[in-house]
Amino acid sequence: MNKLVQKKYAPATDRNREAILKVLKGCLPDHGTILEIASGTGQHAIYFVEQLPNHYWQPSDPDLNCRNSISAWWWETQLNNILPPMDINTQADNWPIENSTPPLPVTSMVCINMIHISPWASTVGLMKGAARILPKYGVLYLYGPYKIDGKHTAPSNELFDISLHSRNSEWGVRDLNDVKELAKDHGFGFVKTVEMPANNLSVIFKKS
Repeated sequence: MNKLVQKKYAPATDRNREAILKVLKGCLPDHGTILEIASGTGQHAIYFVEQLPNHYWQPSDPDLNCRNSISAWWWETQLNNILPPMDINTQADNWPIENSTPPLPVTSMVCINMIHISPWASTVGLMKGAARILPKYGVLYLYGPYKIDGKHTAPSNELFDISLHSRNSEWGVRDLNDVKELAKDHGFGFVKTVEMPANNLSVIFKKS
């Protein structure tokens, strides 16, 4: 496989990775395997795992092209605490990681920019999977744009929401209250939100 051909690049990652890492360092457990859902290009995985040497990072994505990109980014860095990408579709009743034994137990899950670019059923599946996999006090970290009490937090987010709906009627910026309620139904307590670049939010939950 030609690693240079397979590698993908998302400019937004370079703009938000430092801010996200700062929040992650403040909320993640001291050690363990971090399961990333919808890893995309793999840039976040590579950047974060370099800064989190006490953790293993398990990237995943249902898209083969994305998994190839993740592998290509790893090939350049040869980091030993990032694991081969898994094919995880959150709507599945069982995820591959549930049938594997990572070097350290999974203590947290990270999901960046997936909830608004997928059907609501994918978010339901995300919560179900987190409830199955994470231990008590395990951390679930979400990142992306949200509506608050039914209102967009910025005109740019409203335009983005319109664009998402035009591409797929099942996509769209979610209301934070709906996500909180769904998390609560699956045993997760809301911890806090953190305002992020470009009118995004970090949303942190902890398993009860």
